Amino acid sequence: MAVAIRMSRGGSKKRPYYKIVVADVRAPRDGKFIERVGSYNPLLAKDDEKRVVLDAERAKHWLDQGAKPSDRVARFLDAAGLLKREARNNPNKGKPGEKATERVEEKAEKAAAAEEAAKEAAAAPAPVEEAPAEEAAAETPAEETPAAEAAPAEEAPAADVKAEEAPAAEKAEG
Repeated sequence: MAVAIRMSRGGSKKRPYYKIVVADVRAPRDGKFIERVGSYNPLLAKDDEKRVVLDAERAKHWLDQGAKPSDRVARFLDAAGLLKREARNNPNKGKPGEKATERVEEKAEKAAAAEEAAKEAAAAPAPVEEAPAEEAAAETPAEETPAAEAAPAEEAPAADVKAEEAPAAEKAEG
C-alpha cells in the first residue's frame, strides 16, 4: 500500500486550517486517513510556534516506513530537521512569455523611431519654427467667420418663438 504524508483541509470558507495526516495515496484529500501527525494554521503569523505543530517521532516513523511527503509537508519536515529537501531551481520562472517579449520589442522599435524623428527635427529647427507662425496667421480670419455665421442662427429661433405665441394669443381672444 502506497502511503503519503499530506495535508487535509478543514475550517470554514476563507478560514483554512490543515491537518497533517498519513493517508493512502488513493484516498480523497479530506477523506479517510491512517494517522494524524500534526497541524498547520496559515492564518497565524510566520514566527508563531503554533503555526506548524508536528509530532516528529510519528512523522519519522512513517518516513522510515516509506511514506512520501507532499511538497508543502516536505518543507515542514525540512524545517523540523527530519528530512533533507533539495531546493528547486526553475530558471525560466522569471522570464517573460512570448507575447510580453513581442510587446517589449515593439515598444523598443517605436522608441527608436521616435528618437530618429527627434534627431531629424533637431537637425533642421529653423524651417519648422516658421511654418507654424504662417499657419497661425492664416487661421485667425477663419475663426472669425464661424462666429459671424452663428449670430444669425441664434436670431432665427427667437423668431420661431414669437410666431408660436401669436396663434396662442388668437385662441385666447376667441
